[in-house]
Amino acid sequence: MTDRFHRPVRVPLEAFEALLGGHDPADVTRVAHDTASALLNRARGERDAEVLDRMIAFTDEHGIDDIAEVWAPASAESLPGSLWRLYLVRESVKRDPEDASYVFRRGLEVDRGIGHVVAGAVTPTGPDEIVALTDEILRGAFTGDFSIALERAAAFCAVMSQGAAALAGDAERTEPDRAHTDTLRSARFLLFAQELHASALLARDDALD
Repeated sequence: MTDRFHRPVRVPLEAFEALLGGHDPADVTRVAHDTASALLNRARGERDAEVLDRMIAFTDEHGIDDIAEVWAPASAESLPGSLWRLYLVRESVKRDPEDASYVFRRGLEVDRGIGHVVAGAVTPTGPDEIVALTDEILRGAFTGDFSIALERAAAFCAVMSQGAAALAGDAERTEPDRAHTDTLRSARFLLFAQELHASALLARDDALD
């Protein structure tokens, strides 16, 4: 999944490597929280739109490996864990916008709630629109109300989960392997939706750190 990427982040990689090399969970946790907080604080103080664009698109050029190494082990209901999920959701869409938009549109067909409204999706939601949506959600995390950005991401994941589940049902009889893959995909998006929603509630109470 990440073979084509090279080293990301201009935050102190030497510090990451020293701490991660020591395998001290407390140090790894501290670095995860400190770097996530520093990134968010810098973004909120940034007035240059081009700099914000580069922060949002950072993993496009530099990859997601080192971010994953530091943030992925963090609790889902934490600042680094939440930022990791926001970047990962965006990454999943950027990898294959056509497929992602197809799953999302299928989700819209079966969604009985207002997930697409909360997510802020425009219709029709094609490849360009779904990439723009995930960029907008991540930008909102940096420049707006963090809890709202998390709720939008949670709603997006919920619609994607429904779409993948519906596609699994469509393929169950004729393409069992594809149905299995889509079922797993649905479960992953559902888990992300639940985790992002829980983090949004904490952020709303200023309890997400």
